[in-house]
Amino acid sequence: MNDISKKIFITGASGGIGSAICELFNKKKYTLILTASTDEKVDKLKNFYGKNHFYYKVDLSNPEKLENSLDEIAKNHKDLSIIVNNAGTTKDNLIFRMKKNQWSEVIQTNLNSNYQIIKSLLPNMLSLKYGKIIGISSIVGSTGNLGQANYVASKSGLVGLYKSIALEVARRNINVNIISPGFISTSMTDALTDDQKNNYLSKIPMMRFGDPKDIANLVYFLSSDNSSYITGQNFHVNGGMLMV
Repeated sequence: MNDISKKIFITGASGGIGSAICELFNKKKYTLILTASTDEKVDKLKNFYGKNHFYYKVDLSNPEKLENSLDEIAKNHKDLSIIVNNAGTTKDNLIFRMKKNQWSEVIQTNLNSNYQIIKSLLPNMLSLKYGKIIGISSIVGSTGNLGQANYVASKSGLVGLYKSIALEVARRNINVNIISPGFISTSMTDALTDDQKNNYLSKIPMMRFGDPKDIANLVYFLSSDNSSYITGQNFHVNGGMLMV
C-alpha cells in the first residue's frame, strides 16, 4: 500500500465504535482526519491522538455548516483515500407522536450527511483512481424497530445510497460498502438494566454483545487491498441475531 492510501476520514470519532476504529488505524500508522460534534470532543481527540493528525468540529445536523467544513477538508486533504461515515444520532418516538424536527434531524445527520460527505470528498478519490468508502448502518435498517421510524429509515436509506454509489464508481477502483452492527457494547448498552440486557441477549445466538473492535476490524479489512473485489455489500455483524 502506497503513502497516498494511508489517510482516513472518520466521522463520529469520539463514540464507542468510532474510538475503536480510530485506535486501530492509529496503531496501523494511518493519518487520521477526525470529526466530532463539539469543541470538547475535538479537544479530547487531539489530546488522545496527538498533533500528527487532523481534527474538525463538524455539525452534521446543519447542511450549510457541514458543506463549509467539507469544502475545507476536501481542499486540505486531496490525498484522502478512505472515508468512514460512522456518526449517527437518535430521536426516538412512536410515529404518531414524532415531531417534524425529530424526523428531519435524524435523516439529516444519519443519511443526508453521507450524501454530502461522499459528494464533496469523492472527486479527490476519482483523481487518485483509488478509494474505500464505508458506511455504518444498523441491524434495525433490515428489521425495523419500534419507536425508531426515523432512525431505521436513515439506516436503511444508507444501504440503497451506498449500493448505488458502488455501481457508479466500480470502474474507478473505488470500493463502497456498508457495515450493519447488531448490539455492540457501548455506553448505550451499559445504560441498560439487567432485565433489558437479558432480553436482548436471549435474541442473540452467541449470547453476548459485540465489541466495538469487531466493527473496527471489519472496517480495516474493507479499507485494505485484501478486499479489492468486494463492493456494494452490506455486512451484518450481530452474533447471529439476524441472518440474511
